Amino acid sequence: MTPSVVGSAASVTPAWLTEVLQEAGAIGEDSSVLAVEGSPIGTGQIGDNVRFALRYEGVPGPSTVVGKFGSSNPASAAAGVSMRLYETEVAFYRELAPTLDVARPRCYFAAVTPGTAQAVLLMEDLAPAVQGDQIAGCSVDEAELAMDEAARLHGPRWGDPGLASVEWLGRNGSGGGGLESALSMVWDGFVERYRASVLEVTLEAGRQLAELAPLLSSSTNRVTTPTHCDFRLDNMLFSGPPGRGLTVVDWQTVQLGAGARDVAYFLGNAFEPEVRRSCERALLARYHRRLLDDYGVDDYPFDQCWNEYVRFSYSSLAMAVFASMVVGRTDRGDAMFMAMANRSAQMAADLDAAAVIRSG
Repeated sequence: MTPSVVGSAASVTPAWLTEVLQEAGAIGEDSSVLAVEGSPIGTGQIGDNVRFALRYEGVPGPSTVVGKFGSSNPASAAAGVSMRLYETEVAFYRELAPTLDVARPRCYFAAVTPGTAQAVLLMEDLAPAVQGDQIAGCSVDEAELAMDEAARLHGPRWGDPGLASVEWLGRNGSGGGGLESALSMVWDGFVERYRASVLEVTLEAGRQLAELAPLLSSSTNRVTTPTHCDFRLDNMLFSGPPGRGLTVVDWQTVQLGAGARDVAYFLGNAFEPEVRRSCERALLARYHRRLLDDYGVDDYPFDQCWNEYVRFSYSSLAMAVFASMVVGRTDRGDAMFMAMANRSAQMAADLDAAAVIRSG
């Protein structure tokens, strides 16, 4: 019997956990969960995360596990439902994750009631891993780990024609400009809300992006691969289980797209501008080299990779603007979105991305 979909931490019981963990092979049929205690963790914008401490009868399984549920914030939950984020993450763990090399949590159970925020993932607890900090940024060494995981995400299914028939993987577009095209709907409200924190370079980048969005959307000649589409520090856990320097989480936005978009998205908001300028080309070269050496990607010269990277340099700005206006508002969320928007806008200006996009 398939375990039921529980929509909140309050609905998690010892009996349900026993059923899930037995089905996943994490405990034997002679073992059971006797008691469970939950405590909230993280500051997710779309989902609620809870760590469960477990006590067993019989041979014990994992002492703690992590549950992820649809958001308890009505605005965030509505955004997750309308964009089918909960359905996408469940499909990722069920169907796509086993075919990729990227480090992600072991998932014991994933289920969703379509069209609702009734969603649950039960995953391994990666403690004592440390969550990345989008506002503080990261070191170059940590960014190198992110480049390696980006290649391990993109490389195994690079250009795989079979992915075109996976409905949920293509429902959000091709990663070429759908989010950027939606910018016009929320831009004025974003500027009004955050005017005190938005830099002039960001205002100019927003105006540029409104003009350039059709050009981004019309680009169809790129090789596609599964992309995370929210590949940033808050969705990364560092120094977790042995052998895993970095684990990537939050797979709600996965879609087909250009791999370089994830890299541009990450580097566009992981550093202050002066640090990014000093290392971005070397980091992109590391990612490109991993694709070639580890996955045999051919017919993808570095110049093409660099061009795609530049073209997607507005990606973090677009996400920051759109997401900040549709999810529930928090002080940390505001600071995070401002860091993303301002750093990404400066990246686009430094690389003269508008001229590159206009040139085709």
